[in-house]
Amino acid sequence: MTGQWSGAGREPVERSTRQLIEDGRARQQALAGVDTVLEQVRGTATDNHQSVRVTVDGRGRLVELWLRQDAVRWGADQLGRLIVLVAEAAVDQATQAAYNRLAPILGDDLTYAVEQLSGRPAPARRDTGGITAEEFQRRRDERLRRADGEVSRRGPVVDDGFDPDDPLSFDLSTLRSDR
Repeated sequence: MTGQWSGAGREPVERSTRQLIEDGRARQQALAGVDTVLEQVRGTATDNHQSVRVTVDGRGRLVELWLRQDAVRWGADQLGRLIVLVAEAAVDQATQAAYNRLAPILGDDLTYAVEQLSGRPAPARRDTGGITAEEFQRRRDERLRRADGEVSRRGPVVDDGFDPDDPLSFDLSTLRSDR
């Protein structure tokens, strides 16, 4: 094994040169599959009135535009704006779906690099409804304290099936806000 050093943390990487080359080749093959993923991914959105439906691929290219027969009642300008808004929602859905499919193939770091290079951040990153890892940990600690006998303001603690000591009871990768 070689005592190589990783990035900014300057921590030794205990991997052989052969393993590093194999990892590099695997990432190269994974990157070659990005185009296939982007062609296969679809995002579809419809307005609230069911007048417009737009489907795009992972690159944001229009695959289908459907208009209900009475969509002309909106008028040309308003219908045009509605189509653009629905198309943007479809692109967001396709973009997120593409990142969701790429992350398991490329890994988080390389997927984030693709995200940065594309200029289109993952729509989930724009969502402020998620929680940070720190907030998750705080809530977990609070749950554990309550489970250890402290009285909850909300009533008795309900067993949700989550076992912090069992790694199979919860998939930590689901905590990422960009997936």
